[in-house]
Amino acid sequence: MAQRIFAFLLLIVATAASPGLAQEYETQIFRLPEGARPHDAAPAPGGRIWYTAQRQGALGIIDPATGDIRQVPLGEGSSPHGVIQGPGGNAWITDGGQNAIVRVDSETEEVTVWPLPEDTGYANLNTGAFDGDGIHWFTGQNGIYGRLDPATGEMQVWRDPEGRGPYGIAATPDGEIYYVSLAGSHIGQVNRETGEVTMIEPTVDGAGTRRIWASSNGDLWVSEWNSGRLSRYRPSDGSWEHWQLEGEEPKAYAVYVDERDVVWVSDFGANVTLAFDPATGEWASIAGSGEGANVRQILGRPGEIYLPESGLDRLMLVRYPVPE
Repeated sequence: MAQRIFAFLLLIVATAASPGLAQEYETQIFRLPEGARPHDAAPAPGGRIWYTAQRQGALGIIDPATGDIRQVPLGEGSSPHGVIQGPGGNAWITDGGQNAIVRVDSETEEVTVWPLPEDTGYANLNTGAFDGDGIHWFTGQNGIYGRLDPATGEMQVWRDPEGRGPYGIAATPDGEIYYVSLAGSHIGQVNRETGEVTMIEPTVDGAGTRRIWASSNGDLWVSEWNSGRLSRYRPSDGSWEHWQLEGEEPKAYAVYVDERDVVWVSDFGANVTLAFDPATGEWASIAGSGEGANVRQILGRPGEIYLPESGLDRLMLVRYPVPE
């Protein structure tokens, strides 16, 4: 049963973007339950926002129109990491505590749990993505990636060729699956038929490839935690391009590409989230709502970006104009 919290809007501010992006970002900040430690966030049906309350074993639901916030408990020992919206508008969660994939029905809030095969061991589940056939793929930092067929419940798990590290994962516009390994510092291109993976190495050893997202043309954008870079890999020709984040010790964590092909990346080192327009080379900067915001994932829908501030128990909703 969902727990209603009524943690209302904290503040509204406006942050000016760089001139090249030619707009203003309006930010709305929600105070979440103390100790929730929101890790990932995702769009939910009806204009709502989901977040994973990693320390409280729950899926959080924010209604921006009213400020109402509720949490749905996911099960004993739950420690959810990633959340995405899947087919039918349901929430799909990678739950490290339960070592399972969890689905929450968006209408009934019924919780369904698919444990990993027993011989997998503890996977430290991370993130999920749906391919072009509606199959759910996921990663685990202890060295695995896998898939779940929602129609049959069949699950398969494979070992990353270089061991520990599989972290962010994303589907391209044509439905292919790529993941990145933080400890292994590589991109894995998954063969959806066989489960085999092709390794793609970054241009710096130990770059710390953490998250990955695809633009509308299939380019792959990667956040490099150790090198402090935002990088682009083009599967079409195998080329790389890189942008070094500013500051003495940049830490690129999350990456997301919105419907305009503007690239968003969070920088723990500078306590900011950056928006980058590859077409113009212009950047915009949105500061965390307090020191040590630690934005661990970025997702959104047209006109909106979600920044879960895990270090502050807050979520920042960023709005921007959508051309008609």
